[in-house]
Amino acid sequence: VALMARDRGGPALAGQLLDCPMLDDRNETVSSRQYDGIGIWDRANNDTAWTALLGADRGTDAVSPYAAPSRARDLSGLPPAFVSVGAAEVFRDEAVDYATRIWATGGQAELHVWSGGFHGFSGFSPDAEVSRAAGAARHSWLERVLGVTGRSR
Repeated sequence: VALMARDRGGPALAGQLLDCPMLDDRNETVSSRQYDGIGIWDRANNDTAWTALLGADRGTDAVSPYAAPSRARDLSGLPPAFVSVGAAEVFRDEAVDYATRIWATGGQAELHVWSGGFHGFSGFSPDAEVSRAAGAARHSWLERVLGVTGRSR
């Protein structure tokens, strides 16, 4: 959505919040291989999801960066990004890469890689310390990017 809004000249977006984001249909990162057959969302689940979205185009040059943002050649001009991902999940490396590529263009990205976090950890274990910390970081970023503070949590 952020890439499309930039390329089409609007609407203006305050930010992009990416929580355990699925960004790369190629599924070839170190973390995608580390979490093959392990965890809530593994490499096989990821292949299935991308195939459901893209069909036979998955993994080919026909995939649009609007569907798989990791394929975008240019991440300049995007709104500030909040990128949050578990250290123990398939999406870790593509999330880190996305934030790094935004920084390379001079853009703003706040990256959190949560030690011990697995895919969807804050939803599955909302009372865990790591989940509370992730929620507080997300809430803080939203307050800053939206220009609101002091609201009840």
